[in-house]
Order: sequence, then structure tokens, then C-alpha cells
Amino acid sequence: MAKTKKEDSGEGKKIVVQNRKARHDYDIVDRIETGIVLQGTEVKSLRAGKVNLKDSYAIVEGREVFLHRVHIGAYEGGTYYNHEPERTRKLLLHAVEIRRLAGRTQQQGLTLVPLSIYFLKGRAKVELGVAKGKKQYDKRNALAERQAQREVQRALKDRNR
Repeated sequence: MAKTKKEDSGEGKKIVVQNRKARHDYDIVDRIETGIVLQGTEVKSLRAGKVNLKDSYAIVEGREVFLHRVHIGAYEGGTYYNHEPERTRKLLLHAVEIRRLAGRTQQQGLTLVPLSIYFLKGRAKVELGVAKGKKQYDKRNALAERQAQREVQRALKDRNR
């Protein structure tokens, strides 16, 4: 099948920020892509990469999902129309998805964590993860496994020289 003009122009997925801390602190059970409601200066700040997902989370309130504690820095070119950096932002999901997320987060230990924010075909998207918190010993085991894997790769690289 032939590519369309949009596919040829390279309008793919442009990742703005990833929440690496969440991948360390949680086991990601499921992922879901959502839209996000933003103001104009927030979009410009996102494009400039002025965003921080540390300690952020999402909550299902009634029939809506909201993203809390995401810091999107103030836009330098903005005037008094500039946005509040840590305001609560609404996520855009279908009603069926919201009900499914509400049911899963009411299970013990599951929470909604933003994993990344990116632009897809010009629209800002948030990748949410349904996550279960890791215990301290699980974090240490994962770190030890990564370290062992690195050492194996180094040994193979040196052997092939």
C-alpha cells in the first residue's frame, strides 16, 4: 500500500518526556494512550520540552480522568495569558475505557501513572500505565539483573574483538 503525504512528511511519534522513575518504581500491568486538554501556552511549552512527570499520577473522578502534579513550565513568550504550571489537566478517554480504568484502580495496589507525553500527528498524547508498586527488594533485584546483563554484553563485546 502506498504511503500518504502525511506518512511521507514524517509526522510520527515525537516523544517529549518519559517517566523513567515510574518504570523503576512500578510494575506496569497495562498501557493506554489518552489525549490531554491543554491551553495554548502549555502546548508551546511542551514543544520546547519544559515538562516534568516526577511524582505525577492520574485519578478517575466520577466519569472523567484527571492528571495531577505534572509540571509544565511557563512559556517564555506568554503574557498574562500564561498557564499555571501544576494545574490539574483533564485526560480524554472513551466512557468504556474510563469505566474499565475505574474498576482496575479500585483493586488493591493498582494506580494510574503517566509513562510519557508525546506528539502524534500534531496532537499531544499521554501514555498512562496501570501500575502496581514494587517492593524495595524487587527494585534491588531488577537493578542487579540489569547490571549482570550489562556485564554479559561487555564480556561478549570484548570476546568478539
